[in-house]
Amino acid sequence: MSQNDPVAAFRVEAGEVLEQVEQGLLDLGHRLDDHELIDAVFRGLHTLKGSGAMFGFDALASFTHHCETAFDRVRKNLTPATPQLIAVILSAQDHMRALIEGDATDRKAEGDAILAKLQAALDGAPAPTPEAPPVVQGWRLSLRLPPEAMQNGINPLALLDELRTLGDCRIVARTDQVPPLAELVPTECHIGWDIEVRGAVSRDDLEDVFIFVLDDLDLQIEAIGDTSCDDVEDTAPPPGAGTTPSALPPTRVDTMPPAQDRDPATTPNGRGAPKTGESVRVPAERLDLLMDRVGELVIVQSRLSQLAHSSGSNATDVALRSISEEIERLASELRDTVMVLRMVPVATLFGRFRRLVHDIARDTGKTIELSTDGETTEVDKTVIERLADPLIHLIRNACDHGIEPPERRLAAGKPEIGQVRLSARQEGGEVVITIRDDGHGIDRERVRAKAEAHGLLQPGQVVSDQELLQMIFHPGFSTAPQITSLSGRGVGMDVVKRTIESLRGTIEVASVSGQGSAMSLRIPLTLAIIDGLLIRVGDGRYVIPLAVVEECIELSLEEDLRSRGRSFITLRDRLVPFVRLREMFATGTKPSVHQKIVIIATGTERVGLVVDQIIGSHQTVIKPMSAVHCNVPTFAGATILGDGGVALILDVVQLVALGQHQEERLRAVA
Repeated sequence: MSQNDPVAAFRVEAGEVLEQVEQGLLDLGHRLDDHELIDAVFRGLHTLKGSGAMFGFDALASFTHHCETAFDRVRKNLTPATPQLIAVILSAQDHMRALIEGDATDRKAEGDAILAKLQAALDGAPAPTPEAPPVVQGWRLSLRLPPEAMQNGINPLALLDELRTLGDCRIVARTDQVPPLAELVPTECHIGWDIEVRGAVSRDDLEDVFIFVLDDLDLQIEAIGDTSCDDVEDTAPPPGAGTTPSALPPTRVDTMPPAQDRDPATTPNGRGAPKTGESVRVPAERLDLLMDRVGELVIVQSRLSQLAHSSGSNATDVALRSISEEIERLASELRDTVMVLRMVPVATLFGRFRRLVHDIARDTGKTIELSTDGETTEVDKTVIERLADPLIHLIRNACDHGIEPPERRLAAGKPEIGQVRLSARQEGGEVVITIRDDGHGIDRERVRAKAEAHGLLQPGQVVSDQELLQMIFHPGFSTAPQITSLSGRGVGMDVVKRTIESLRGTIEVASVSGQGSAMSLRIPLTLAIIDGLLIRVGDGRYVIPLAVVEECIELSLEEDLRSRGRSFITLRDRLVPFVRLREMFATGTKPSVHQKIVIIATGTERVGLVVDQIIGSHQTVIKPMSAVHCNVPTFAGATILGDGGVALILDVVQLVALGQHQEERLRAVA
């Protein structure tokens, strides 16, 4: 997106407004009488209409105007908020998104159909009992904009002109805060206004004029001739306004203290605003480019460090080592800073699933409630982007296969409302995302029967519970009794597993019959630069992600000989299995006399990796494997070392699984 492309900028901003409108509508579905949510949805639609017209999206502005009008009626208590109305506005919101991204000429019929449903929803809503409106002859306003209003694109004269269109209007300027000419900043607004508007004008009509600036506006509104309000204390009317004995005191609407009374640290002016409130929109591709440059810097720094530490002891070499250490520190800090820039809270991912669950519940006739936890957990933006599709499949399965229909839930003694819980937490260098439902759980007998029918299991073959549950991830595997529009063809879960494994992650399945199921995804926090432990096995060098390393211990020759045939070591009174990387990689060289065991944690298990040498920690820039080697399961990527050599990054999960398979095969042969 070009910084100078206003249409592209509008599309981004409009997308954010639509997301806010969608979240407001989904919340409103649970609290139909929440006026704050109603106002928020109305403001979003109003903003979208005005911005669309400004940037030439006339079809969008025209269509959104009808939705805004509908919510204006709800806001003014002329029409109640109903589930039917919310469902129509949600579908209208999808149409608005399509109008923003695509060609409006091909979507007129679709828009007309939605507007017909909208009118039907309004016509079918019960009319509220009207209240007798107060007798109001007009309104008196006291208005002052913040000094930076014009810098932010606000035109005070346009606001005053819009007020004039509402009725008989009298405007008096207040110049008491205009500074001397020598101190005057031409781009700042120091004038206030006292205004009288007489005629059949409602307070909502006045507030609509200032809807874009209410948050920063110092505004007072009082009714003229309103005899229905007896609960407001008498105060003097604002200076400059023509007052009458019957005038009532002002009531504040989303106001801000006058400019001279504000704390500079809290003003919206950029000069006094706290730094934490400032933000800059940066295209994602620029962050990717920055990360690539930081990765190259880390590689060059590694080369410099190796060169410095292999030099002599004269003054020049000592100075070189000092510079190398300083550059290493700066490169590390820069890497951490860039990593933070790329981190995105999972709330940006979780938010989109509320609409998904809402639509599934409507299509299936079930009552499902989605709850989330750990939304502030942060993950690399690349990981977030690739997690969306797997989570959609898992949530669909939880809603369609897991949650029972209301009548079955009631018969089983469960609440009618099914619960789907989406949670995230960080564990070391991983983030764990869990999708949990309180449905009927996975039918293990049906899974086994399906596995035997597909030839994945032999009749009577003994497998662990986790191995049986993992069968659901095989291509074409489905236990659904019938195919629906949501699931049942067995083409989703295998894609989920492949995607998670491509992220160097794992899936853990847990299920209790009659109580529900849980799918836990373990994903690395980042796919760009990681801290690694550099090791040697034979003549090759490899990297183990440092986040999974717990400790390193010595494997003496005696212990090595004793463990032959069983591959277990006793560590603090616990048996820990280990895998000999030399045998797995078939190096063909003699093992080192002083072998080491690197203890790693994979999920809830602890496993040891036997290596010849531990070289040390290494900032690892992950490079993709070549097309020839990308399907080798034991490696997650490669990295360039300081001497220009290449070290493969071990995929410890796949490595341990392969090692366990080899052990089982050897035991079966024996």
